Amino acid sequence: MTLPKIDHAYFMNTALIPEDVPKLFVENWNKRRPDLLADLFEEDADFINVVGLWWHNRKDIFKAHDYGLSVIFKESFLEIISLKTKKLSDEFAIIHAKMRLTGQTPIENQTGGERRTIFTYIVRKTGNGNWMAVSAQNTDIVGGVETYIRTEDGLLKPVDYRKK
Repeated sequence: MTLPKIDHAYFMNTALIPEDVPKLFVENWNKRRPDLLADLFEEDADFINVVGLWWHNRKDIFKAHDYGLSVIFKESFLEIISLKTKKLSDEFAIIHAKMRLTGQTPIENQTGGERRTIFTYIVRKTGNGNWMAVSAQNTDIVGGVETYIRTEDGLLKPVDYRKK
């Protein structure tokens, strides 16, 4: 009997190469495991979400994702569309991951449509050879616009200066 090949990085929640960090992030997101998701980050790591909320350590990253995965994204599905890695040295890399999110929890009779984001991870190779996130930032992709403008009533409005 031949046993199926096991990808040990996913089995052990250990990033053996830089690209494993976003892959394991997605895997743990879809399993609703904020504990394993947070374990991908160094103790004093930073995480900035799509609206600019900034968490400064693993404990707060866990708490934010524990809440998010049980309330805002409780039936969501996250997947990687593409990855790009830039090695800065033997011990540091930047990974950009374009992702697709579906199934956001409805609110006020609004069903969440598909969202696309770009995650930026800065990862560091640890003394034991594994890779961990030092920092991550998630940015929503907003099609057909260049930037935002703050209106007089305080709202952010997407705008495109190319259209005149």
